[in-house]
Amino acid sequence: MAQHTQMAHSNMSYLISRPGLPVLAQWAVSFAVLVTKWSLRHCTRARLQHLSDAQLKDIGVSRQDAHYEATLPFWRP
Repeated sequence: MAQHTQMAHSNMSYLISRPGLPVLAQWAVSFAVLVTKWSLRHCTRARLQHLSDAQLKDIGVSRQDAHYEATLPFWRP
């Protein structure tokens, strides 16, 4: 997931830094990236609730931490 976020950030930087990109297009790209981040957070937090205790232990997260993270709204990092 960190690799996906890093790739999205580098793609975003490339798109915004292009010299001929109109302001409206820059805004649209920024908005699309934001919505994609929100969607990814929502999906991963929903899946976190369904992990078993053994899976949580494998990733070093307690059940309480997983519950807290899963209940955060999608717009909060």
